[in-house]
Amino acid sequence: MALAALLSLAAAPAVEVGDLQWLSGSWVSRDGDRWTEEWWTPPRGGIMIGAGFSGRGAKATSFEHMRIMAGEDGAIAFYGMPGGAATVRFPLVNGGEGEAVFENPAHDYPQRIRYRLEGETLVATTSLMDGSREQRWIYRRME
Repeated sequence: MALAALLSLAAAPAVEVGDLQWLSGSWVSRDGDRWTEEWWTPPRGGIMIGAGFSGRGAKATSFEHMRIMAGEDGAIAFYGMPGGAATVRFPLVNGGEGEAVFENPAHDYPQRIRYRLEGETLVATTSLMDGSREQRWIYRRME
């Protein structure tokens, strides 16, 4: 059974940063007077650069610098720097057309970051590995 799993992994096409093109653009999520904005550059040179910030009313409350790229091991990963803190790496565990799931079970929170494109809506979630403590953002493209 383990051999079959390894063979299926070997047969799966490798995901490249360019396969996450669908994530690029400017996105906004609103809930009453709370808002979150996130931007992703189109893939270029094997990297996507992202930034996001959240607030309430006219006041910004948090920000994050992000990137998606291959690490030294060649594996695609999400790198986040929330609030300018140290960079945290989340390897891509599932990705391609319309979905990307990044995980780091050793991190306190989040341990899983998921982006999923549903039509013109981008759904982003963060959670622990077991799915608990989920936070969800429903983004629309900014005009």
